[in-house]
Amino acid sequence: MSTTHPDFPGRIGTTVAESTPWWPERGEGPKRPNVVVVILDDTGWGDLGCYGSEVRTPTIDALADAGLRYTGFHVTPLCSPTRAALLSGRNHHGIGMRFLADTDTGFPNSRGSIRRDVPLLPEVLRGEGYGTYLVGKWHLAPLHEITPAGPYGNWPLARGFDRYYGFLDGCTDQYEPELFEDNHPAPVPEREGYHLSEDLADRAIGYVRDHLAFRPGDPFYLHLAFGATHAPFQAPREFIEQYLDTFTVGWDETRRARLARQIEAGLVPEGTPLAERNDGVRPWAELDEDERRVYAALQAAFAGFLEHADAQLGRVVAALREFGELDDTIVLVTSDNGASREGGPGGDVDTNAPYSGIRRPAAELVGELDRVGTLTGGSHYPEGWAMAGNTPFRRYKQFVDLGGVRSPLVVSWPNGPGTPGGVRRQFVHAIDVAPTLYELLGIQAPGELDGRSVAATLADAASPAGRRTQYWETLGHRAIWHEGWRAVTAHVPGTDYADDEWRLYDTAADFAEATDVAAREPERLAELQELWWREARRHDVFPLDDRPLHEVIEARGPIGLYAERRIVLRPGQSHVPFPSAVTGSNRSIDARARFRADASAASGVLLSSGNAQGGYVLALEDGVLAFAHSALGETVELRASRALAPGEREAGFRLRSLPDLSGELVLEAGGEELGSARIPRTGAHLSFWGLDVGRAPVSAFSPLQAVPVDPELLELVAIDVHPAADDAAEYAELILASE
Repeated sequence: MSTTHPDFPGRIGTTVAESTPWWPERGEGPKRPNVVVVILDDTGWGDLGCYGSEVRTPTIDALADAGLRYTGFHVTPLCSPTRAALLSGRNHHGIGMRFLADTDTGFPNSRGSIRRDVPLLPEVLRGEGYGTYLVGKWHLAPLHEITPAGPYGNWPLARGFDRYYGFLDGCTDQYEPELFEDNHPAPVPEREGYHLSEDLADRAIGYVRDHLAFRPGDPFYLHLAFGATHAPFQAPREFIEQYLDTFTVGWDETRRARLARQIEAGLVPEGTPLAERNDGVRPWAELDEDERRVYAALQAAFAGFLEHADAQLGRVVAALREFGELDDTIVLVTSDNGASREGGPGGDVDTNAPYSGIRRPAAELVGELDRVGTLTGGSHYPEGWAMAGNTPFRRYKQFVDLGGVRSPLVVSWPNGPGTPGGVRRQFVHAIDVAPTLYELLGIQAPGELDGRSVAATLADAASPAGRRTQYWETLGHRAIWHEGWRAVTAHVPGTDYADDEWRLYDTAADFAEATDVAAREPERLAELQELWWREARRHDVFPLDDRPLHEVIEARGPIGLYAERRIVLRPGQSHVPFPSAVTGSNRSIDARARFRADASAASGVLLSSGNAQGGYVLALEDGVLAFAHSALGETVELRASRALAPGEREAGFRLRSLPDLSGELVLEAGGEELGSARIPRTGAHLSFWGLDVGRAPVSAFSPLQAVPVDPELLELVAIDVHPAADDAAEYAELILASE
């Protein structure tokens, strides 16, 4: 053995002839099972076909028929915390992800990223010889780190994945997404009929195909995180149109019918009632004709989006079968939280409306229904449909009631234990996923996890839950489950926590948590309340923070590109991503292009934000400065009163945001005003596409975006920001919109 290489069991002599080579042996014994984890986004417990929905999800239904459905699987009521808990096996407060990845409140429980000392599932599996691949949504990196230059420490490749393809933000456009591959931006594939869900399925299949070709002896872990069904709802029209008549019955009847099917399927106990109607949701019978027509169409968009995603998952499953891998692949399908009410009372054909705080009446939307689901019709439904999505539970995403924290879970493993088509009723939480997989794969869990394995439940329907207790806390809302009882409170911001009104549910007898028994069981409720405080101390929940999420984001202060008072962009540089929050027209700015040469006869794009959905563009037309702005179908165009004079090397615009969300625009060159216009509707959220200099690489709302500028002509575009008192509030609006 070599003294300089103590781990080398061969012999190193002076020459090769005097030496003995050695190569490490490949692992002995059978290959471990593959793992595929599929995460849907904002999909309610009652939205899947195999959980009682009228929405067709044949792929997931088939996986359920071949495997198991869990009726007591729980998550957190927000995206980033659930994904962090699932990948770590730890409660989200204790690892720094109390809120969204976007926020850092200055306390250890809310840093906006997972602590670096916390091992994640892909890191552990990679150390055990797995190929690890993530396709789709990440949302575990702070927004200010989502740039073409990083920093990359919280990106997927730094947290255990060998390859990554998808989007790093909370949501994205499905036809023109802002994509990243590994550690760099990626262009939208140029093919007719492109859709992100299809692209993600293609990449997933490609990663597996390459893995099997080049690492045939190693298992793989594939994490497939669709953008579906987070708004904007976008899918090919043929998927949507088949549902246009389905939902004319309304959300009340849909809710009743889903519960009946859930009971018939054995998912919900006989006699279970629906939880009470959510506050603010009007009875369907009270809606007018326009509202019914529009709201039914918006739900059809959701249904088509979900069925289309299921079809893409079907292609992945078919590929696994074709490759001979399906039988020994553990497949999990779930959702990150309950259905979302973020579309507000009426939803919209264009998600950018509710995400910008604009509520348009149904009568105004009737004429736009043919756009639903298209590039310019990325929709969101009214909160009444989110209530139906969470059937039979109360409330939604962001709340710790079951509508926010109960998610479907399908587990399929043909070569594993369990009776096909079985139902499991044990309490399971997202933190239990990683330890369960470690046990199933025969891998030692890293350190002490908060979750416990429920692997025994695959074979034994009577196996007990892995743990006796689980707490929740989000935005001051709190809950705790202990040995079949659950106490819940929806906190009112600004009030004393001691004054919170707690409800108590016997979950063994009351599946939907429809009957509050706090008055009958005061001692038990008091015990659970005290237990919540003990669990909170154990898991770094403090300090409690009951500020609305909007205020939390504002308070931490904008950082990254948004905090810069001057932004300089040059031709040829990478796209400025939408998460930077600098791509809208909501702030008062001066934007000036500087030219290298005479621009008095030049044409081309100087600065472009957005796509066909809306945005703004500054361009030259034969030396004449031109500007166009579009938001929710309202377009303003302005051309300068003269062409640039020979030798004028700077030109641009002044935009001043006004309190009523309109704006005043002035074109300038050589210190002279060349025209002005009023923009009726500005916004941080004009589309899901960011900002480019010298070109407009995706679809356009204006002919001005058609011609890229000569890069030899344009030196740079400098944007000077004039911050206003409400900048932080608008920054928070943008983050919440993209969650």
